[in-house]
Formats: sequence, C-alpha cells, structure tokens
Amino acid sequence: MPQTAMSPPRKVKPTALVALIFFSVSGGAYGIEGLFSTSGPGMALLLILVTPLIYSVPHALVCAELGTAIPVDGGSYHWVRRGLGNFWGFQQGMLSWLCSFVDMAVYPILFTTYLQSMARWAEPGKHVLFTAGHFQFDLHWFICLAVIMVFTLVNLMGTARVGSSSVFLAIVCLTPLLLLTVAGFVHLSSHGVNPVTELTSRPDQPMWNAFGAGLFLAMWNYSGWDDVSTFAGDIDNPRKHLPRALALSVVVTVVGYLLPALASLAVGPGGPDGWKNWHSGSFSDVAKTLTGPWLQTTVTVGGMLASAAMFSALLASNARLPFALAQDGYFPRWLARRSHGQVPVASIIGSSAIYALFCLSSFTNLIIVDVFLTNITLLLQVAALIALRVREPGLERPYRIPGGSFVLSLITLSLTAVCSWAAWQQYTENGTTAVTYCLIAAGGSTLLYLPLAWHRRKAN
Repeated sequence: MPQTAMSPPRKVKPTALVALIFFSVSGGAYGIEGLFSTSGPGMALLLILVTPLIYSVPHALVCAELGTAIPVDGGSYHWVRRGLGNFWGFQQGMLSWLCSFVDMAVYPILFTTYLQSMARWAEPGKHVLFTAGHFQFDLHWFICLAVIMVFTLVNLMGTARVGSSSVFLAIVCLTPLLLLTVAGFVHLSSHGVNPVTELTSRPDQPMWNAFGAGLFLAMWNYSGWDDVSTFAGDIDNPRKHLPRALALSVVVTVVGYLLPALASLAVGPGGPDGWKNWHSGSFSDVAKTLTGPWLQTTVTVGGMLASAAMFSALLASNARLPFALAQDGYFPRWLARRSHGQVPVASIIGSSAIYALFCLSSFTNLIIVDVFLTNITLLLQVAALIALRVREPGLERPYRIPGGSFVLSLITLSLTAVCSWAAWQQYTENGTTAVTYCLIAAGGSTLLYLPLAWHRRKAN
C-alpha cells in the first residue's frame, strides 16, 4: 500500500537494523589490509580479536543502555546533553558532525578507487576538467558526486528504505568475501601453508610497537556503534531490538574481518600480493592470485558497493546531528523541517553537499583526526552514562549493563586507557599534526557554542 501524507513512516526492522549497524561500523574486510603490512600478520589477527574486547564491546554496551533509556532522534547528542548539560551536549553533536566531514568523504573516494582498479579512464587526475585553487575538478570527483547523489536520494526516501537497501547490499558485499575465504582456506589446507609466518611486520619490530602501530587502524575499523542512535525514532521498538542488534553486529563484524583476512594470508608474505605489500584494496589482487580474474572482479565490485553502502548508512546517522541541533535552537530552524515522511530533508541535502566538497580536498587523508574526534565523543558518552546513573537512578533502562559499578568501572577504565594510549602512540609516531587539527576542531566548537547559546536563550 503506498504511503500517504497522513500515514506513519515505515520503521527500521531488526534485520535492517543489524545491516545498518554493520555498515556504520564495518562493511566487511574491505580496507583492513593495511593493518597487516603495518603490524604483521600475527599481530594484525590479534588486533582483530582483541580490539572488540577492549574497545567495541564496552562501547556497544554503553550504547545499548543509553540507546534504550533515551531512544530519540539525535541519539548520543541527547544522551550527553541530558547527562552532562547543554555545553557538553553541544560538543557531542558538533564534534560528531565535524568528524563526519572527514569520514564521509572517504567512502565515495574508496568507491572510485576500486572502480579505477578496473577502468583506466577512472584514474584520478587523468581527465582534469578545471582547477580552482586547492580544488581539482576531474572525472574522479564527478564519480564521487554521482555516488553521493544516488545515496542521498535513497536517504530522502526514509531510513527504512536505507535499511532495506542495506540488507540487500550486505548480501552482495559479503558474498565475494565468502568466496575469497573458501578459496583461501582450500589453498591453506591443500598446500600446507602457515598463514602466520611472522608475528610482526619486521623481525626487529617490538611486539608492543607493532600492536600500537596498528591500533588506530583497528579502532577506525571497529568504531561507530553509536551511529544508529541518531535515528532511534525511526527504529521499530528500539528498546527491545537495539541491544540484540548491537550484539549480533559485533559478532558479524569480527567474523567478517577475521575469516577473509586469515584466508588471504594463503598467498604468503612474498611477491607483489603478499601481506608485506598490502594496502586498501589488496584483497582484490589476492583473489586474482588464488583463483583468477573472475574473483578479482567480484571482490572489487563488492568493495565498491560496500563503500557506497557505508556512505548511505552513515548519512542516515550523521544528517540527524544538525537536525537535532536545529531542533534545540542552535542551528537555523529550517534545518529541523521534516517531509511528510518525517525525513529531515534539509539536513540530509546540506550534509551531502559538505561531504561532496571534502571529496575535492586533501583533508580526506586525515583519518587519524577522525579517530581522535570519535574517541573524544565516545568518552563523553561514558561520562554521560555515569552521570545518569548517579543523577537519574530511576530512569527506565530496558537494558542495563550487568555487573553494577564494578563492570561500569572496567568499561570506563578500558575505553579511557585504550583511547589515551592510542592517542599517545600516534603523537609519538606522527607528531602534532592530528593533535593540532583536533584542538582546532574542539576550540572552534567551544567558541561557536557561546554565540549560538546566547542566540538560543534570546529566541526562547
């Protein structure tokens, strides 16, 4: 039955919710290859298994409790605002949205990177149309723009449509990885290959340094558990389905990284396709080595669609942040307008336009900044959870993290220690660049709050 102007919008069902969480966090093993060349095969596999225990599961538990206690559009922004006050709530929403400027531009570029591996005419810079200062408008960017436009239209149809398309895309994206896994394990068993030939990437690399070198990349591949909270109003019975969907998504994500990566190690360390030379997209080359061009093409197409699906799922999430800030009076009211289908049209289109501009710039390589800002907002959520436990003990919590104060202390200690140590490792290895950008973002958000809060109070 077609939806009329008076009929309620369709809700995101449990299967679609799992797919949306999966694409908000992972999208499959596409892009995790660099972890092996950075840290070595043994350490990379260890990071794939350990990072969920010290980072993903604790954050997913925080999201499960807060997401079921406060299941509203805007999600984490409202969690922090209610727990810590208006200032910190604004920082949560604003920093999360600023972080998305860098993060969201990555996925259309990844789509085009996979495409150019199959078509020479898609190589960036090959057909430069015109240049304007820092920005270069070439065929590469117009392909990115096409991806953004298609999945912006999908988002304008409603979150339920994004969820149903994500289920289909998950099946399409995971099938090539399943074929790669089968081919790799057949090779491992028939040729007697030891997949973990070395623990670290170099014989002289200390294990602790190898762990730290790959931790930021592992954290990026395991972050995003709070993203679906921002459209909680579009989820069918979030108080019941969100904890289950988060738990299942953790398992699917870990398995989706571990098995294809382990199977791909069947090619060994040497040669052009060996793990010492892996980078984002190398699983396509591994597929060619194992079975031939047909699987290479299949894996490449899977990577393209996974990148597009991640953009679509994350757009549904990130576009709700300016929408929530506009609802509370910080941003212009027109950003809070909804269509008849309850879709925040202006926020979706405006966010997509910003992401398209960032596809033009070199800022898209600052993935370290992405993780820094993500970890700041993650720690704000933990602080909000603790504050709400103290200030609102009677708040209805359909899901409550078991184990009382002891488990909550372990979660806080684990997330704080991991985020702090990873930040220190990046500082010692890469200097102050990422720290400087993060300070600029945090300082700018703080300064922006003052006039916006004054305007908000005056308007009310």
